[in-house]
Amino acid sequence: MKTARTKKTFLSLLSLGLLMCIPFSEGQVFAADGMKANTARMEQGDFLAGPGIAVASTESGLVQGYVRKGIYTYHGVPYAEAKERFVRAERVTPWQGVRLAFDYGAIAPQEKGGFLNTTWEDPAREFPMDNNCQNLNIWTPGIADGKKRPVMVWLHGGGFSAGSSAEIPAYDGANLSREGDVVVVSVNHRLNVLGHFDLSAYGEKYRNADNVGIYDLVDALRWVRDNIAQFGGDPANVTIFGESGGGAKVLALMTTPYAKGLFHKGIVESGAVPTMGPVFMPKEAAARVTELTLEKLGITSERIEELQTISYERLTAASNEALKQAGEEFKVPQALGTGYGMSWEPVIDGDFMPTNPVTADGFAAAGKDIPLLIGSKRTEWTNFSDIMQMEKAQSDNKNTWSAEEIDRRLKGAYGDKAEEIAAAFLRAYPQKKRADALYVDTMIRLPIKEIMDHKAMQGGAPVYAYLFAWDSPMMGGVYMSYHTAEIPFVFHNIDRAEKSIGTSAEAKELEAQMSRAWINFARTGKPEAPGMPNWDAYTLQGGATMMFDVDTKLVHHHDAELLKLLAPAQ
Repeated sequence: MKTARTKKTFLSLLSLGLLMCIPFSEGQVFAADGMKANTARMEQGDFLAGPGIAVASTESGLVQGYVRKGIYTYHGVPYAEAKERFVRAERVTPWQGVRLAFDYGAIAPQEKGGFLNTTWEDPAREFPMDNNCQNLNIWTPGIADGKKRPVMVWLHGGGFSAGSSAEIPAYDGANLSREGDVVVVSVNHRLNVLGHFDLSAYGEKYRNADNVGIYDLVDALRWVRDNIAQFGGDPANVTIFGESGGGAKVLALMTTPYAKGLFHKGIVESGAVPTMGPVFMPKEAAARVTELTLEKLGITSERIEELQTISYERLTAASNEALKQAGEEFKVPQALGTGYGMSWEPVIDGDFMPTNPVTADGFAAAGKDIPLLIGSKRTEWTNFSDIMQMEKAQSDNKNTWSAEEIDRRLKGAYGDKAEEIAAAFLRAYPQKKRADALYVDTMIRLPIKEIMDHKAMQGGAPVYAYLFAWDSPMMGGVYMSYHTAEIPFVFHNIDRAEKSIGTSAEAKELEAQMSRAWINFARTGKPEAPGMPNWDAYTLQGGATMMFDVDTKLVHHHDAELLKLLAPAQ
């Protein structure tokens, strides 16, 4: 049975709570003539910072970053200002002098403890939290150099409730920027109750409250359009990409007409579960959550402005209770576990968010001309319980079981269909072992496939499909192809995740393939890389899917039989 702790851990793992520590703390603005005294840093090896170094122009003023190994880096650059809760952010107030952009900016307020604090990666770091969290980070090989590089805008995971642009080491964009000669941007924006609390019935001031979190992302993309040329980027070639909740945000931006023309390609990595991705919150459900929250807070419509000053902790506690109650009333299944419960999502308001990304009629109209790269992992959450009890799992996992034990577990999981499913699994994945048939994700795989199908049926820009099937050998093979596993490969950062991925030759080869495929998709609209087969677009008939594994190959409807056995209603 799902516990509160399990639910919180699930939300944290949507963005992989293996946190990173960044060694800078500056965020001040200094007059140009005072820069030397306040910011001077000498070149140290491959690091360069100081007066006049890495200074770039934005529409609001000058920003100063630093250069590490040839990559110009800027953290915490404001793209908008949220002056009040639940209200769309405004343009940034211009500043005088030069603003330091050394440190990551404030992140969206969220429940503390929502991330795993372990020593598994870099020690966990506390980031300041603020409703005014509209800031972004930039990595680029050159500034104001006349080049027009592809721009890749990363949207972090954590559903629409948690996470940040800097929560895990793999999010660092330097290696990806260097590898592909691209500009990498990552974004913070409002989340949870501050991003999706539907107050539209309580006055014109709050008419956008239900989707201000996604409005923030639209504002970030507008900032990219207007400023990224100063950072060596091409505003006419922008790709948005994200994993888990970040992938769902890509779908949201492909759905809203307000983002039209601000980006040109999209990449969705495992960004779909029944309550996050293809299905967003109906207006009536959002209104009910608001009604229940106000009741629990004892706030009437005449006192609605009290929401501006009430503590975030009290607001969150009340709205979480309201989400649970509304979820039970509307019979919304929890994403993981049993029972009902809603989560924070974009609201279908008929204007900003006119529909779900995927409906019975097809893919969202606003995304018709946007090429899409989309996929998921073979195991995703199926080994979640093993990862959460690593001590036991190291000595008791699929690689230690006898043939008899494997048969027993298959029978326990699949009943009379055990042999049929095991055989279908080995036909779909001949490089895997019989025990691996116990770990086949359908929770994300099926909604992702639904998105592929609808995008292909739309008859617009192509969709390219992938499946990440590589299993990590670390910790006795417990991790497999876990949720978020592909992120270090895409960012060319497996060295930042060596404890969960390792640094084997096969992992490095896969890293080179995946990062290059993502880069080339951003550059040309077609994913390809040296050493990989030609990547055909996905169609209903052909079902072309790039399977990333020890031997990466293009497959065609390889798991159709298996999925029918595991989810016969699909």
